[in-house]
Amino acid sequence: MKRQTKNVKGGWDQLLPDAAEVAALPVVALVGRPNTGKSTLFNGLTRSRRALVAAQPGVTRDRNVGVAEYGGRRFLLVDTGGFEDTEEHEIGRAVRGQAVIAAEQADVVIVVVDGRAGVSPHDEALLERLRAIDRPMFVAVNKIDTIVQEHLPADFYSLGVDRLFPISAEHAVDIDVLMDAVVERLPEAPAANGVPAIRRTAVAIIGRPNVGKSSLVNQLLGYERAIVTDIPGTTRDALDTPLTHEGREYLLVDTAGIRRRPKVHEHLERASVVRAFRALERAHVGLLVIDAVEGLTEQDARVAGYAWQRGRALVCLVNKWDAVEKGKRDRSVFTAKAEERFPSLAVIPKLFISALTGSGVQKIWKSIDMVVEAHRARIPTPELNRVLQEAIRRQAPAAVRGRRPRLLYAAQTATGPPTIMIFGSAEERISRTYRRYLANQLREAFPLEGTPLVLIFKARDRKARK
Repeated sequence: MKRQTKNVKGGWDQLLPDAAEVAALPVVALVGRPNTGKSTLFNGLTRSRRALVAAQPGVTRDRNVGVAEYGGRRFLLVDTGGFEDTEEHEIGRAVRGQAVIAAEQADVVIVVVDGRAGVSPHDEALLERLRAIDRPMFVAVNKIDTIVQEHLPADFYSLGVDRLFPISAEHAVDIDVLMDAVVERLPEAPAANGVPAIRRTAVAIIGRPNVGKSSLVNQLLGYERAIVTDIPGTTRDALDTPLTHEGREYLLVDTAGIRRRPKVHEHLERASVVRAFRALERAHVGLLVIDAVEGLTEQDARVAGYAWQRGRALVCLVNKWDAVEKGKRDRSVFTAKAEERFPSLAVIPKLFISALTGSGVQKIWKSIDMVVEAHRARIPTPELNRVLQEAIRRQAPAAVRGRRPRLLYAAQTATGPPTIMIFGSAEERISRTYRRYLANQLREAFPLEGTPLVLIFKARDRKARK
């Protein structure tokens, strides 16, 4: 009987190396028709749930990249959208192009076919294109789960391949046989040469659907990494891409658009929202992309709140600025109106860009570095207490039941985001208004633009709690 796969290792936390190592890893691409099980195989090999899986065809549209390990070899695994050799649909053409590009950039290609559905003309067209690319290619006949189905793969020899690999991605059956063959064809890994690990900044690109997030990813990378169309909801997975800019290492995560909960109806949309939240959990910085023509909306502010509550640094990118009427392109007016309507966004830096033309995009890197520095800032204790005492001298906290709260001294207890513990009276004795006042005073005194600031009030002794 078939054996279960046991020695495939993977997963974001265990395997994601620094960007220097990522650049040196060999690449394995998964390609095939829609709904053949590529994403299930991707999740199994990377030990993750980063690729969306559903019975509905065409779920994966962009390339999804993860790090996997098999037999002691690490490699980048690329999941692609379903290949269909038609010209009928804009997204379909883009998906097909992404699949071919992924194969061209790979060291080894795994073609995943549906063993139950049988040979399709799309399978034949795909293999014909891949033969022109001239990469080591393995045909995995998926969904072979029982002994009764063991005869099904034979039909696929009509594709002109010498060897087939019957597997079940869902049940992890015989994947070892496939991966043994794949690893043998991977190029030798280059020596590390003692290169030290580089701290990489993870950047999640967030915002409502169809505000230009994927176009921005492509501009930042300098090539078409994400599929771009006018159809909302094109991006469903969170796409991770490591890159280097001016000697600094980054990881870009393009996320599916976050919508209001009442508008999130179907399972895939709900799953995409969850992916966006998870992308924020893995990121240091969120780039909030908004539509300049529509202006800052309540949903934009809500998306910013999601990131802020998770302690992530933020930069607001006002995209499609070139589409605003010339007589209305006043950045100061736009900013003033936005901050008047949503005061909480006043501490977030704002850039006016066009992801379509690239205008202003290069300034984003400087803003990312600035908010990351603020996010990781360490405030000297003497300076912190000087500002605190000066703020109290200007405006003391209001009395509670005839007793004025005491704020004695402060110390920073964490970074990412900066967290300040203020010793004295218990937190319930400090009004929300006064907490906001102290936070504003600290922001005026220290470079904390674009990062949340956490204030914790801790009672020093029993007397302070009364």
